Amino acid sequence: MEAPEQAQEPNMLTITQLNQSYGQSRTLWDLDFTAREGTITCVMGRNGVGKTTLVKCILGLESIGSGEIRLNGKAIHGLQTENRVRLGIGYVPQGREIFSSLSVEENLTIALGARRDKLKKIPSRIYELFPVLREMRNRRGGDLSGGQQQQLAIGRALVIEPDLLILDEPNEGIQPNIVQQIGNVLLQLNKDEKLTIILVEQKLAFARRLGQLYYLMDKGRCVAEGEMNSLPDDLIKKYLAV
Repeated sequence: MEAPEQAQEPNMLTITQLNQSYGQSRTLWDLDFTAREGTITCVMGRNGVGKTTLVKCILGLESIGSGEIRLNGKAIHGLQTENRVRLGIGYVPQGREIFSSLSVEENLTIALGARRDKLKKIPSRIYELFPVLREMRNRRGGDLSGGQQQQLAIGRALVIEPDLLILDEPNEGIQPNIVQQIGNVLLQLNKDEKLTIILVEQKLAFARRLGQLYYLMDKGRCVAEGEMNSLPDDLIKKYLAV
């Protein structure tokens, strides 16, 4: 008698047949993607294959040509960005995009407006995860180091207590010790709070450390997917090696 299959977690995010273009230039082609609840899914591929475009389509920062984007079964592709965020999507953009003239505390406070429970105080959890933000809460964002700015960008996304956290190249230009800290925080959030995470990442070692599932992209298409611990060397050579 065969053993019953282990039940998989439900899909938090489901993308079906997504197409997107910039003018006459097609960027995403019939792309299917899912992020299962409570998992860390890595979106991987070389520069220019459409990873950031995919993320921006999820957030509503780029319009789509056709296809569906569903969060917990609810169609969100017709919603404005702010309404998608209020449904529980936290976003850490490539390049961080913090407000350099505002203090650390002000950067975090801005995100409170998207909380579903209307809380008006920065959760203490943010400062517990990133103690440097408490130490520097009165310092301007532009005066922080790149690694500190990245911690601020992640902290800002976590202020809304998202169900889904999307990070686009969070280690770009960051010193190794901060990369290690960021990885530890993301693993802790996933393990302890079952936070679902989508990580756009080019660094294979970091992706393998954190990711449970992977999607490989090439020329606007998803060309492979599976469990991270079974990512074969031939795909790494074909789609990731420089």
